[in-house]
Amino acid sequence: MENLLEKITQLEIEHDGLDPEIVKKRNVKLGLRNLNGTGVVAGITSKGQVKGYERRGGHNIAVPGKLYYCGYDVEEIVKNVEQDRRFGYDETVYLLLTGELPAAGDLESFSRELASRRALPEVAKKIIRFNSENDDLMGALHGAISALHKFDSNPRSTDIGDVTRQCIDLIAKFPTIIACNYNVLRSDDSKSHPLYEPDEGLGTAENFLYMLDGKIPDKAGAHIFDIALILHAEHGGGNNSTFTVRTVSSTLTDTYMAICAGIASLAGYLHGGASESVAGMMDDMKNKLRDLEDDDEISAYLNEILEKKQYDRSGKIYGLGHAVYTVSDPREPILKEKALYLAREAGRLSEYHLYEKVADLSVKIIRKKKGKRACPNVDFYSGFVYDMLGIPRELFTPIFAMSRVAGWAAHRIEEIIQGKLIRPSYTSSLSDMNSYIPLSRR
Repeated sequence: MENLLEKITQLEIEHDGLDPEIVKKRNVKLGLRNLNGTGVVAGITSKGQVKGYERRGGHNIAVPGKLYYCGYDVEEIVKNVEQDRRFGYDETVYLLLTGELPAAGDLESFSRELASRRALPEVAKKIIRFNSENDDLMGALHGAISALHKFDSNPRSTDIGDVTRQCIDLIAKFPTIIACNYNVLRSDDSKSHPLYEPDEGLGTAENFLYMLDGKIPDKAGAHIFDIALILHAEHGGGNNSTFTVRTVSSTLTDTYMAICAGIASLAGYLHGGASESVAGMMDDMKNKLRDLEDDDEISAYLNEILEKKQYDRSGKIYGLGHAVYTVSDPREPILKEKALYLAREAGRLSEYHLYEKVADLSVKIIRKKKGKRACPNVDFYSGFVYDMLGIPRELFTPIFAMSRVAGWAAHRIEEIIQGKLIRPSYTSSLSDMNSYIPLSRR
């Protein structure tokens, strides 16, 4: 069997590889991208708008990045939430689902509704407690959401009322499921960690931090975590996981299947794992470099990363660069400010300055080595922020899912209302067709 698998693998590599000239010759939008790197426009959405370019004189000109939720600047949302000294993720969810900012009474009612739906059925918790042969928390999240299908009396309905109920229920339950999965992962034969019940008196951010260890988090840390959830909640219809949810939803499959598709996409190495990879890259740098204040030594290491000689040899400086933002990612300076605050509180300023130095040097090195502009993105500081909040690294990507489920839900509802099956076209890479060869002659 092993030799057969090797043979099949080699044949796959031989036949499935792609000649770049074919892509260019046939004007194929590989990865649904134009030749200049911008995304192919495949749909219309009111949920999120990502701006990194402006059209001037027939050309795309890179501009400072902007992110809008239903037409509202996310930087303004964060600014106002912070000025009011309140939590803003629930308001963001309401906005994404409805397209409107909630009045105070509507927001209070919506937050109560989320709070009432956070608890899991006992049978669902038994499923979560089931022993596993691996510690994949994204796989565990996928399995748990799939299992919730069993506890819905009308799971296959695509009536917008039912879909809205299901989406709100999943948005409420994601933090509970992720926290439960984590505590099951921490359990072993000698110690079984409790699965903490959500506290209806706490909001989304506070509840999640509480359910990790049963301790009420401090308000300052919970507020910072809430801001991180707001910043990750939505990013337009073109990011891979949201587009996946929309594609699957366009077939009129059920809500659980559609959201599981989003989880599967986000679990992919190239989409959801960047904050974890940034943390790993920084650890590797700290272990290998002699002087973490020496720009030349750091620059040499970063150059070797691009040459696939350091860290995971992928050729990527993690947390740098973005498909749309090239001048700046509007979410990054917000998280950078939070990282500075937490680093001061935790006595980790030298580590913060290393992050800052790596970001600055990387921008220059990528420009010089690859001739293109790149900026630090939302993932560069997010893992550092989570770490200083006491959040384990294996939760970084599940937290991304916990926040982004709001955007997935909003896009699913919009896709069903718009009602058009997504079906792109592929061109063949073969130059001619083959004549079938009888088995006896092969």
